[in-house]
Amino acid sequence: MPGQLRIAPATIERLASLPSWFSTPEALAQWGGSGLSFPLDTDQIEAMLAETRTSPPLRLAFVGLIEGETVAHAQVALDWTDGVARLARFVVSPAHRGQGLARPFLADVFARLDAVGDFPRLELNVYTFNTSAIALYESLGFVREGIRRSSVKVGNARWDTAIYAIIRER
Repeated sequence: MPGQLRIAPATIERLASLPSWFSTPEALAQWGGSGLSFPLDTDQIEAMLAETRTSPPLRLAFVGLIEGETVAHAQVALDWTDGVARLARFVVSPAHRGQGLARPFLADVFARLDAVGDFPRLELNVYTFNTSAIALYESLGFVREGIRRSSVKVGNARWDTAIYAIIRER
Protein backbone atom coordinates (compact mmCIF):
# COMPACT_ATOMS: atom_id res chain seq x y z
CA MET A 1 0.00 0.00 0.00
CA PRO A 2 1.43 3.42 -0.94
CA GLY A 3 2.35 5.96 1.70
CA GLN A 4 0.39 9.04 2.69
CA LEU A 5 -0.07 11.84 0.12
CA ARG A 6 1.65 15.00 1.30
CA ILE A 7 1.47 18.43 -0.34
CA ALA A 8 4.47 20.74 -0.61
CA PRO A 9 5.50 23.83 -2.54
CA ALA A 10 6.75 23.02 -6.03
CA THR A 11 10.46 23.42 -6.60
CA ILE A 12 12.60 22.79 -9.65
CA GLU A 13 13.98 19.70 -7.91
CA ARG A 14 10.53 18.34 -7.05
CA LEU A 15 9.43 18.86 -10.67
CA ALA A 16 12.43 17.09 -12.22
CA SER A 17 10.24 14.16 -13.34
CA LEU A 18 7.46 16.36 -14.77
CA PRO A 19 8.73 16.45 -18.39
CA SER A 20 8.63 12.64 -18.57
CA TRP A 21 4.88 12.69 -17.85
CA PHE A 22 4.16 14.19 -21.32
CA SER A 23 5.21 11.87 -24.12
CA THR A 24 3.76 13.88 -27.02
CA PRO A 25 3.22 17.52 -27.93
CA GLU A 26 -0.53 16.90 -27.61
CA ALA A 27 -0.18 15.55 -24.07
CA LEU A 28 1.86 18.58 -23.07
CA ALA A 29 -0.66 20.97 -24.67
CA GLN A 30 -3.53 19.19 -22.92
CA TRP A 31 -1.87 19.94 -19.57
CA GLY A 32 -0.16 23.24 -20.16
CA GLY A 33 -1.87 24.89 -23.10
CA SER A 34 -0.54 25.82 -26.50
CA GLY A 35 2.06 28.25 -25.13
CA LEU A 36 4.50 25.54 -24.04
CA SER A 37 7.08 23.93 -26.32
CA PHE A 38 7.58 20.17 -26.49
CA PRO A 39 9.48 18.71 -24.85
CA LEU A 40 8.90 20.50 -21.56
CA ASP A 41 12.24 21.61 -20.16
CA THR A 42 13.77 23.16 -17.06
CA ASP A 43 13.64 26.69 -18.50
CA GLN A 44 9.87 26.47 -19.03
CA ILE A 45 9.35 25.03 -15.54
CA GLU A 46 11.52 27.73 -14.01
CA ALA A 47 9.51 30.44 -15.82
CA MET A 48 6.32 29.04 -14.23
CA LEU A 49 7.93 28.90 -10.79
CA ALA A 50 9.23 32.48 -11.11
CA GLU A 51 5.60 33.65 -10.88
CA THR A 52 5.39 32.08 -7.40
CA ARG A 53 8.16 34.38 -6.15
CA THR A 54 6.59 37.76 -7.00
CA SER A 55 5.00 39.89 -4.29
CA PRO A 56 2.17 39.18 -4.14
CA PRO A 57 2.57 35.88 -6.00
CA LEU A 58 1.00 35.64 -9.45
CA ARG A 59 0.83 31.87 -9.13
CA LEU A 60 0.89 29.16 -6.49
CA ALA A 61 2.53 25.85 -7.39
CA PHE A 62 2.34 22.63 -5.42
CA VAL A 63 3.40 19.03 -5.69
CA GLY A 64 1.86 15.93 -4.21
CA LEU A 65 4.43 13.61 -2.69
CA ILE A 66 4.24 9.97 -1.65
CA GLU A 67 7.32 8.73 0.15
CA GLY A 68 9.30 11.62 -1.35
CA GLU A 69 8.25 10.89 -4.95
CA THR A 70 6.38 13.60 -6.86
CA VAL A 71 3.08 12.08 -7.95
CA ALA A 72 0.99 15.19 -8.71
CA HIS A 73 1.42 18.84 -9.59
CA ALA A 74 -0.95 21.83 -9.64
CA GLN A 75 -0.64 25.53 -10.34
CA VAL A 76 -3.15 28.22 -9.43
CA ALA A 77 -2.96 31.62 -11.14
CA LEU A 78 -4.04 34.49 -8.89
CA ASP A 79 -5.95 37.64 -9.85
CA TRP A 80 -5.66 39.70 -6.67
CA THR A 81 -7.64 42.67 -8.05
CA ASP A 82 -10.79 40.73 -8.90
CA GLY A 83 -10.46 37.91 -6.36
CA VAL A 84 -10.24 35.17 -8.98
CA ALA A 85 -8.07 32.07 -8.70
CA ARG A 86 -7.66 29.86 -11.76
CA LEU A 87 -6.55 26.25 -11.56
CA ALA A 88 -4.11 26.65 -14.42
CA ARG A 89 -2.32 23.33 -14.63
CA PHE A 90 -3.05 20.07 -12.85
CA VAL A 91 -1.70 16.59 -13.46
CA VAL A 92 -1.22 13.26 -11.70
CA SER A 93 1.79 11.24 -12.85
CA PRO A 94 0.90 8.51 -15.34
CA ALA A 95 2.04 5.80 -12.91
CA HIS A 96 -0.34 7.07 -10.20
CA ARG A 97 -3.52 7.78 -12.16
CA GLY A 98 -6.68 5.98 -11.14
CA GLN A 99 -5.60 5.64 -7.51
CA GLY A 100 -7.86 8.32 -6.03
CA LEU A 101 -5.14 10.93 -5.54
CA ALA A 102 -6.67 13.81 -7.51
CA ARG A 103 -9.54 14.68 -5.16
CA PRO A 104 -7.54 14.88 -1.89
CA PHE A 105 -4.67 16.64 -3.64
CA LEU A 106 -6.92 19.34 -5.11
CA ALA A 107 -8.82 19.72 -1.82
CA ASP A 108 -5.51 20.46 -0.11
CA VAL A 109 -4.49 22.90 -2.88
CA PHE A 110 -7.79 24.77 -2.51
CA ALA A 111 -7.41 24.89 1.30
CA ARG A 112 -3.96 26.44 0.87
CA LEU A 113 -5.44 28.95 -1.54
CA ASP A 114 -7.85 30.06 1.18
CA ALA A 115 -4.90 30.63 3.51
CA VAL A 116 -3.25 32.99 1.00
CA GLY A 117 -6.12 35.37 0.24
CA ASP A 118 -9.77 36.00 -0.53
CA PHE A 119 -10.65 34.39 -3.85
CA PRO A 120 -14.43 33.94 -4.06
CA ARG A 121 -14.22 32.76 -7.68
CA LEU A 122 -12.26 29.61 -8.48
CA GLU A 123 -12.18 28.78 -12.17
CA LEU A 124 -10.51 26.50 -14.68
CA ASN A 125 -10.37 25.70 -18.36
CA VAL A 126 -10.44 22.14 -19.65
CA TYR A 127 -10.51 20.75 -23.16
CA THR A 128 -13.92 19.26 -23.89
CA PHE A 129 -12.55 15.83 -24.87
CA ASN A 130 -10.93 15.40 -21.42
CA THR A 131 -13.92 13.59 -19.94
CA SER A 132 -12.12 12.14 -16.92
CA ALA A 133 -10.93 15.60 -15.82
CA ILE A 134 -14.40 17.06 -16.43
CA ALA A 135 -15.97 14.33 -14.26
CA LEU A 136 -13.48 15.12 -11.48
CA TYR A 137 -14.08 18.87 -11.64
CA GLU A 138 -17.86 18.47 -11.68
CA SER A 139 -17.65 16.11 -8.69
CA LEU A 140 -15.78 18.88 -6.84
CA GLY A 141 -18.63 21.30 -7.50
CA PHE A 142 -17.36 23.14 -10.57
CA VAL A 143 -20.13 24.30 -12.91
CA ARG A 144 -19.75 24.59 -16.67
CA GLU A 145 -20.19 28.21 -17.72
CA GLY A 146 -19.58 27.87 -21.43
CA ILE A 147 -17.45 26.64 -24.30
CA ARG A 148 -14.85 28.55 -26.29
CA ARG A 149 -15.12 26.77 -29.61
CA SER A 150 -12.00 26.12 -31.66
CA SER A 151 -10.00 28.04 -29.07
CA VAL A 152 -6.63 26.29 -29.41
CA LYS A 153 -4.63 24.97 -32.35
CA VAL A 154 -2.54 21.89 -31.54
CA GLY A 155 -0.76 20.47 -34.56
CA ASN A 156 -3.41 20.39 -37.27
CA ALA A 157 -6.30 20.04 -34.82
CA ARG A 158 -8.53 22.68 -33.24
CA TRP A 159 -9.69 22.04 -29.66
CA ASP A 160 -12.71 23.43 -27.81
CA THR A 161 -12.23 24.69 -24.26
CA ALA A 162 -14.88 24.38 -21.53
CA ILE A 163 -14.92 27.07 -18.85
CA TYR A 164 -15.79 25.93 -15.31
CA ALA A 165 -16.08 27.81 -12.01
CA ILE A 166 -17.11 27.63 -8.40
CA ILE A 167 -18.42 30.74 -6.71
CA ARG A 168 -17.52 30.42 -3.06
CA GLU A 169 -19.62 32.45 -0.65
CA ARG A 170 -17.67 34.06 2.17
